[in-house]
Amino acid sequence: MDSLTQIALGIAVAELCAGKQLKNKTFLYGAVLGTLPDLDVIVGLFLDPVDGVLIHRGISHSLLLFLFLSPLLGWLISKTEKHKINFSRAASMVFWCLFTHVLLDIFTSWGTQILWPLSNRFALKTIFVIDPLYTVPLLISLVMVWRAKDAFIRRKYIMRGLVISSAYLLISCFIKLYALNKFEKALLEQGISYSEIIVKPTAFNLILWNANVSTTDNYLLGDYSLFDSQAVSFIAYPKNVDLELELIGNTDFEKLKKISEGWYIISKQNESLYFNDLRFGLLNSNPDQPQFAFSYQFINTTSGLKAIEVVKEKRDGKLLLQKIFTRLKGN
Repeated sequence: MDSLTQIALGIAVAELCAGKQLKNKTFLYGAVLGTLPDLDVIVGLFLDPVDGVLIHRGISHSLLLFLFLSPLLGWLISKTEKHKINFSRAASMVFWCLFTHVLLDIFTSWGTQILWPLSNRFALKTIFVIDPLYTVPLLISLVMVWRAKDAFIRRKYIMRGLVISSAYLLISCFIKLYALNKFEKALLEQGISYSEIIVKPTAFNLILWNANVSTTDNYLLGDYSLFDSQAVSFIAYPKNVDLELELIGNTDFEKLKKISEGWYIISKQNESLYFNDLRFGLLNSNPDQPQFAFSYQFINTTSGLKAIEVVKEKRDGKLLLQKIFTRLKGN
């Protein structure tokens, strides 16, 4: 999730674990701990662009690292806050701030390697990385906590915020199952045979959902709004297996395949090859020249073909949001 949301969640969890002992200092510790796992993006700045993406939500989001950091940071906090909080409670606060960060990320499309060093990414794909309806209840509860002095009142406010935001996550799971059923029903009615399907929400909402469907020769992309009155339709994009032959053995290509979890298309424009990650949707839906939200161009360098991310213009984001807003109102 976005940094603001993770900071708010970190503060809420810190307040729940140690609000009585640390009072408003939970805002400092919770914000730092809520941000800590995402510092891997800073490490990524010093790496090859593809390697930077590959490590994101890897070891920094692993249960193994948290089990190591919790007693260490808990000891530092207990020493810093002498006579206020003991080692056991401080270590518990650290662990739950870090662990809830990862739990929340699991609900997104990118997921996390919570069991690192195992390579498996866990992603429920029920919520977009920024969703105000999840974040706002937490922020309101934190404002009330900051103003309150009584420990019981502070705990009551923070519990309300966490219950409401957690209920929203639970609702997102049920809505996804409903959307998945709609897509599967549409595929059955249209006689489409497929091997795999993934469903995920579009930006900032739980109303409009996207589906990626893998068939023998194509990937089918479709969308469904809770306000739709007509059947779900799909657009086919060829897998272009022949273009992949030009990239066999390329290190960046192998890394990108791992990052995309196999959901990708290789395309060719102006003699350049592009790796397109299908999981995050399209900026336009032209089957002849599709522009994907996350795309990498292979360029010739002295060390061979290297992948660089295609820069997105601000207008691309604006057009995408306009398209989503129009589409979520129904077909």
